[in-house]
Amino acid sequence: MRQASLFTAFVHLSNAPLGGAFSPSTLPSAASRVSTLLRNASPSSTATEPPLNPLLSKIKPSKTVEVFSLVKQMEAEGETVTSLCVGEPDFAPPQAVLDAATAAMANGHTTYTAVTGTLELRRAIADDLKSRKGIEYNPVTEIVVGNGAKQCVYQGLLAACGAGDEVIVPAPYWPSYPEMALLVGASPVILETSVNDGYLINPEALDQCLKDHPKAKVLMLCNPSNPTGGVHSTDLLHQIAQVVEKYPNIIVLADEIYERLVYTQDGKCTAFASLPNMFSRTITINGFSKSHAMTGFRLGYLAAPARFAKAASVLQGQITSCASSVSQAAGVAALREVEESWLENNAVIMKKKRDYVLEELGKMDGVSVAVPPDGAFYVLPDVSKYYDGDDTQLCLDLLKEKKLALVPGESFGAPGTVRISYATSMEELEVAMTKLREFLEGLS
Repeated sequence: MRQASLFTAFVHLSNAPLGGAFSPSTLPSAASRVSTLLRNASPSSTATEPPLNPLLSKIKPSKTVEVFSLVKQMEAEGETVTSLCVGEPDFAPPQAVLDAATAAMANGHTTYTAVTGTLELRRAIADDLKSRKGIEYNPVTEIVVGNGAKQCVYQGLLAACGAGDEVIVPAPYWPSYPEMALLVGASPVILETSVNDGYLINPEALDQCLKDHPKAKVLMLCNPSNPTGGVHSTDLLHQIAQVVEKYPNIIVLADEIYERLVYTQDGKCTAFASLPNMFSRTITINGFSKSHAMTGFRLGYLAAPARFAKAASVLQGQITSCASSVSQAAGVAALREVEESWLENNAVIMKKKRDYVLEELGKMDGVSVAVPPDGAFYVLPDVSKYYDGDDTQLCLDLLKEKKLALVPGESFGAPGTVRISYATSMEELEVAMTKLREFLEGLS
């Protein structure tokens, strides 16, 4: 079937470095789009082509992006695919955000802004961080607005470390973290976590890891976590901070993009920079994609001590310059005009979806979630009973037979699992859980 060959080609492509020595002739017949990707990815397709940057031989494409692209290709060809592969809210942005964007265009606010963003938006961000998180940032010198939080993560890494340094990446991880570390010339060091701990960082294990890796410069801290949905409690963050204090060269890059989606009783996610002695050691990343469903606006920010913010602004000035002026106007409205009840209601809805998915997974033989996730909109169930733990093959057959798209856990540093995003409609989730249950029952 066409979708099967497409996905098979995706698997081969995703498991090979961009500059790796592999040949399209070894792959099954696939769509011309994937074949073109493969030809472009291989520097050895003809002897006369100029070589690519050798750095690309170390970088893998994002499987999440590839699966999503494949789903869109299948849908364009008339297939009906149930997709739980992308971390994108299924609700629309608040009306105030849409109105602000429209007004910005109508009023001619369509020109370049300062590289670091409009002062109006930076002040709104600073006010939000002070009122909700108890952290004071100077909006002029300590906040940089970027084209999405992803750009801010990369620039934060590029500012904090480089060739010869190491970056501590707790696993399971967002697949871009280790690849970004490689892009800045550093080496990712994977810190394993335990499923029985909810995949949260163990302070003792972190301490040992830092002892063993004196070249480490950055600790990646995704809280709440993508892909696990785990939330580090305030107490656990204090313990991690105490470990970090012992290693003065360590900077914590705190990716807190999901912090408005927490399902604990108080619904709070403590900012790492708010902990004692951690402000000077923390680069905070946040944005508007997950909290306000503004994924297409591409708007995020970095908040950090002035020397890091200045470094990030210099880098951004040579990479993309400013974020969209229209998106920035929408960001101001998101922080100044959107009622807190709108955000709280979305968290309530997401929690109901999480609870439904966990309940359905609990009915499936050979599927387990040791610790229910408390945040974000992901579940990372263990499915290692099937396919001898080959989660990629499981996802391949699931897509081929049931047209249900999940992301293999191997791409998140968690082999034997699959990532489920429940950021979709309840109707879609019901269809997806039925397909998954029927597929697994057929394997028994």
